[in-house]
Amino acid sequence: MEARDGSHCATDRPLDCRRERNGDKGDGILRNNGAAAAAFGLITGTMERPYYNHMRPAMRQLRSLALALTFVLSSVLSGLAVGLATSPAFAADPIFPKGARVGLVPIEGLAAATAFPGFEATDKRVKVVVTELPKEAFTSVETAFKTDQSAPNRPKLEPFELASGNKAYLTRETAVDEGTNVRRFSLLVSGTTFSGYVAAQVPDNANSAYSDEAVRKMLASTTLRTDVPAAEQMDRLPFKLTELSAFKTMRTLPMATTVLLTDATDEDNLDTAPYMLIGLMGNGPATPEDRGRFAQQIAASLPGLRDARITSSEPMRIDGTAGYETRIEAVTGKDNTPITVVQWLRFGGSNTTLRIVAGAKRDAWQPAFTRFRAVRDGIAPR
Repeated sequence: MEARDGSHCATDRPLDCRRERNGDKGDGILRNNGAAAAAFGLITGTMERPYYNHMRPAMRQLRSLALALTFVLSSVLSGLAVGLATSPAFAADPIFPKGARVGLVPIEGLAAATAFPGFEATDKRVKVVVTELPKEAFTSVETAFKTDQSAPNRPKLEPFELASGNKAYLTRETAVDEGTNVRRFSLLVSGTTFSGYVAAQVPDNANSAYSDEAVRKMLASTTLRTDVPAAEQMDRLPFKLTELSAFKTMRTLPMATTVLLTDATDEDNLDTAPYMLIGLMGNGPATPEDRGRFAQQIAASLPGLRDARITSSEPMRIDGTAGYETRIEAVTGKDNTPITVVQWLRFGGSNTTLRIVAGAKRDAWQPAFTRFRAVRDGIAPR
């Protein structure tokens, strides 16, 4: 729907990609930046509670490293289907789960996991999970290692040498899982813009192929890659993107239901670059009459924007389907940059809603908005 001034139906509300579920990878991820920074930094990140539920390893406590495998394999990752970016089950080169920036050379006998990003044995008793944490996570752990290793109930950190040359720390613990004694390994790897994380669980009665020596050799092969090919990322999404409007960076968030498009090339300029977050929500308004209230409520709940106000919120048709547009004016980031944000909702069947949140600096809004609409209108069902 066109507004009187020729622009598209407007609306406004504080939007700050919420780094909640898998996004909050650590409490320092936002660092007073903004919605885009939250999502980009968390990449493992997210937008909003009804929108996404991302992994949220609390790096404020070093103990989370030891519990990571249990946590990662919990409901947060349940149902996530993952393939491999390379086909062999064992190779001399690292293998990256599809869409992941953390890879390794798995022990022979491990194959792509079907319920989490990583690898598992055919009997599913040996599991290796890979994921990403904020860059600050490694710094926090390194500081803990240098200051105090004697705290009770804290896993012992071990500096660990990787073939890639990246700095890393490893913990090894024993535990009981469903009555079986297991060994748990947690590896945190320093990266340029994020930290790599690998968690492995091996039953004590596993065969000799999974000895401590073999597991450590596998972990030593851990490698980080800077980018994931766009086609590989889009293949994981529950919808198709037929237009990318020349955005420079694409990143699917860990649950593979949300994608971030931005012109930012690193975390430092997220709040000055146009960005879009696109994903599916597993809920929606109970009735058509509730759509306006629903749109404004979820727009108002977006963190990262300050002095925000909704300038417009009205129904519209998106690709022939009922939708709602809300626009927000606010300031964001450490420099209080004036920003305009648009939220589009496209209501579908089975109580699912496609949600698009896009933002740009106010003085660059019009050209950015044209790009946003092109991407929005190029979204198609799978």
